[in-house]
This record gives sequence, C-alpha cells and structure tokens, in this order.
Amino acid sequence: MESKSSIFKELWLYMKLRKRWWIAPIIVFLVLLGFLVVFAETSVFAPIIYTLF
Repeated sequence: MESKSSIFKELWLYMKLRKRWWIAPIIVFLVLLGFLVVFAETSVFAPIIYTLF
C-alpha cells in the first residue's frame, strides 16, 4: 500500500512544484474512464455502455 500512496504523493508534489496543473484533468479523466470500464464489465448495463463507444 505504501508504494501506491507514494506514487500519488510524488505526482502531487511534481504538479505542485513544477506548476503542471494541466495534468490533473487528464488524470481525473483516465481514472473515471477506468472506473467506467470496470463497472461495464460487471454490470447489467454493459450492453448500453458498450453502445456508447
């Protein structure tokens, strides 16, 4: 668990120190897309979600 939290901590420090705030929306979008893919695999709504893509 320590390695995952250190990755997020390093990413946050990188964005904070280098003023790379434009990276944050990309990361949020990728995380939400990942949750959608996981949800679509285990849901009864899978056919509906797959037709969107």
